[in-house]
Parts: sequence; C-alpha cells; structure tokens
Amino acid sequence: MSSEAEVAAVNQDIDLSQVDSIIEPYLGRKEMVIPILQKVQEHFGYLPRPAMEHVSRRMRIPLSRLYGVTTFYAQFKLKPRGRNIIRVCKGTACHIQGSPKISERIEEILDVESGDTTEDLRFTLEEVACIGCCALAPVIMINDDPHGRLTPDKVKDILESYE
Repeated sequence: MSSEAEVAAVNQDIDLSQVDSIIEPYLGRKEMVIPILQKVQEHFGYLPRPAMEHVSRRMRIPLSRLYGVTTFYAQFKLKPRGRNIIRVCKGTACHIQGSPKISERIEEILDVESGDTTEDLRFTLEEVACIGCCALAPVIMINDDPHGRLTPDKVKDILESYE
C-alpha cells in the first residue's frame, strides 16, 4: 500500500468515538502519550492520521510532537499493516544461506518492497536483524510461524497457505 489515495481511503473509516474512549482516562496527563498511542495502534492496527489529529486536539499536544514520538519508536506504524506480517531474517547465518534471494522472491510474488503492505492488506513485508533461529537459516516468520531452510522455490507455497 504505497499510494496516498489508498491510505486516505482507509483513513475515512476511522471512528473517532473509539479514540475518545481510549483517551478519556488519560485526559490532562500528557506524560501518558505513549500508552495512548499504543492503545490507539492496538485498536486500529496502525496510527491513522485522523486518530493522531484527534489525540493531538484532545490531549493538547502538538501534532508535530506526536509525530516525533511515533517516528522515533519503531513500534509505531503510520500506515495500515497486513493481516500477515512477514519478517525476513537478515542476520549473518541467514544472509550467508541466501536470505537476499528469499526477500527478492517474496517481493516478486507479492509486488511489494520491504516495509510495504500489499494493496489487499493481506501481507506486510519487513526485514529484521535476527529472528533467533540460526539453525534453520535462511528463515522467515509469518506472524508467529517460523519457516526455515528456505529456498526461493518454497516461498510461493508458503505464502499461498496464508489465504
């Protein structure tokens, strides 16, 4: 999901009353901005701009400060994420065993680049420093499921199992 129009279309469906119910217990407590943002993201799966603007107004925190927080911490996502999160290990063992070719194959099949989400919101592709399954190199995680000893030829069947 790379186009601004697609993100705008998704953002139109934001119910700000739900953001209000998240904010309500924290009104007047600006130091609670991170927990508020975490709960908003937990609810929507990411931090939609209308929700961020609403938090800014209700908490009386400049929007620029909220964006400063969300861009500083890697846990916060500003774009919609897919139902399935693919994490490709880029650790040394995986790299040596061929993770770059695995990444290329995933990008080719899904028509996305690392850090992006498919248009149908089915997958988000991420690269991570290490998954911790070095004995299975090269390895990817889809949601909480590790898939190891991969070859580019195995990738398509694995992705198709996440319909």
